[in-house]
Amino acid sequence: MKIQIINGPNINLLGKREPSIYGAVSFEDYLADLKRAYHDIEIEYYQSNVEGEMINKIHEVGFDYDGIVLNAGAYTHTSIALQDAIRAVTAPVIEVHISNVHAREEFRHKSMISCACVGVICGFGLVSYRLAIEALLMKK
Repeated sequence: MKIQIINGPNINLLGKREPSIYGAVSFEDYLADLKRAYHDIEIEYYQSNVEGEMINKIHEVGFDYDGIVLNAGAYTHTSIALQDAIRAVTAPVIEVHISNVHAREEFRHKSMISCACVGVICGFGLVSYRLAIEALLMKK
């Protein structure tokens, strides 16, 4: 099984950016834990602060991988282009957020990509990624 994790803008600053919301662990450190826990699954990681690069990655893996775990960051709330990219591929996509976006600013309550995803997981910190992988395993 092959799963692609795609993180959007500012996720490269995890561990440094607003640790009271996002925690003190970098994504790279958490990814190492995920890969150890799911050693029998090929987990690839990609991060970009650029919307078009994220779309290109979805196109690149969206027909060959068994699933995509997508934290689109702020693009979640603005990007019809990401929604279109998700709809264009065959791999199931799970939308993930580290924080509970519904307990934050009102503009974060609306997702432009949820309607194209098979599910949404938010508010469980970095464990949200593990929950998304488990959901993809159940869909297999």
